[in-house]
Amino acid sequence: MSNEALRETALEILTRVGENNSFSHLLMNQAIEKKGLAHRDTGLLTEIVYGTLQRKVGLQYLVAPFIVKQKKLKPWVLWLLYMSVYQMKYLDRVPDHAVIHEAVEIAKKKGHKGIASMVNGVLRSMQRNGTRSFEEIEDPIERLATETSHPLWMVKRWVDMYGLEETKAMCFTNLETKSMSVRVNTTKYTRSEIIERLTEDEFDVEPSSLANDGILIFKGNILKHELFRNGGLTIQDESSMLVGQHIGVSKGMEVLDACSAPGGKTTHMAEYMDNEGNVTAYDLHEKKVRLVKQKAEQLGLTNVTTGAADSRALRDKHDDHTFDRILLDAPCSGLGVVRGKPDIKYSKSEEDIKTLSRIQRELLESVSPLLKEDGKLMYSTCTVDVQENEQVIQSFLQDHPEWEVDAAFFEELPEETKELPGVSPFGLQLFPQDFDTDGFFLTRLKRRSDFHDGSNEAREHTSNETTKA
Repeated sequence: MSNEALRETALEILTRVGENNSFSHLLMNQAIEKKGLAHRDTGLLTEIVYGTLQRKVGLQYLVAPFIVKQKKLKPWVLWLLYMSVYQMKYLDRVPDHAVIHEAVEIAKKKGHKGIASMVNGVLRSMQRNGTRSFEEIEDPIERLATETSHPLWMVKRWVDMYGLEETKAMCFTNLETKSMSVRVNTTKYTRSEIIERLTEDEFDVEPSSLANDGILIFKGNILKHELFRNGGLTIQDESSMLVGQHIGVSKGMEVLDACSAPGGKTTHMAEYMDNEGNVTAYDLHEKKVRLVKQKAEQLGLTNVTTGAADSRALRDKHDDHTFDRILLDAPCSGLGVVRGKPDIKYSKSEEDIKTLSRIQRELLESVSPLLKEDGKLMYSTCTVDVQENEQVIQSFLQDHPEWEVDAAFFEELPEETKELPGVSPFGLQLFPQDFDTDGFFLTRLKRRSDFHDGSNEAREHTSNETTKA
């Protein structure tokens, strides 16, 4: 694909994301498949699209002084300017003159001579005169929000929760590209076998220090490797692998995954169970359930049963005290994964978080009775918001004194996590800057063995009185 055609594709994706709230990763996948892009072209397209989206607010700040006298510009023209400035400012390998030339050619093709002249003038003026500094923004929170392209409400919220320095580290980390991590299918291979094989095939890899089954990949296209195609590996973030690692499943158990799509955690638990027992995996939409089923089949797992259902109504399908383990990987705002899905941070609101926290609480209320008396329940999200994480757990425990956070959970966590600022009595909050992973929360609950609410004593008293009579 020519450089100009590649940038036209990038512009089309950016405009659709910006104006139609389309999902960038879906549009990227469609474009790569439809156009049959080579690995090199895929890398550049991904860099331009995700990089521009990641830095959208900052790019708007940099471009604004140069278009202040212009009439209202069409969205595609603005996105053309933003993606061009991104390349000029943040991609050293792309010469400025090439970026400007291709932007002008695209403007001619999509617009008219006047638009092309304006694009040329703005970009050459920025090249010649440079751009204003983010240091000109006096308020430190507003400056951080603008420079790292996060909504101001979000940064203020995080500062209130975690302080300015932790928030600053998180925001800047969210601009960086994360290493790919994969999980070994332990029903087929050991981690050392996979590492040896990939190293022989000139991949640059190392074992994860967090996840027992995880491998970090720094060089090499794993999607085309036969180990991936044949179900030996699953692409999964290290933080997400901690769920299967610490929920405590074993062979023969009955396990519930209440919100299972796309199936990474479902299949991880099934692998730990070595195809014995059963993982019952639900999700709200049939289309998503098919993804879970396909993933299990690809990995050669036969102990996964799938179904479409609203997990707030699972007591209509299952008796109480049915499952040895329950995973509630709750639907959330996704603010821990903005590095991979940058459009998320622009599409969420505080009202969304409030709504989601209510749904999370309802789900926890609904699935918890399905757990056996001596069972364990894992709650997790891929977000960094206290209201969706600690506060959901705190609220549940306040209303259900017969439940508690499993103290053994903290003892079993990787040693490196135990002194992190995100550790609280209610669980573990991982930030992106902690281990270069997604932002992620997880905790493990169980029923208290020493709990008495008075009802047991009342029943015993009644029984004794009846016996005496």
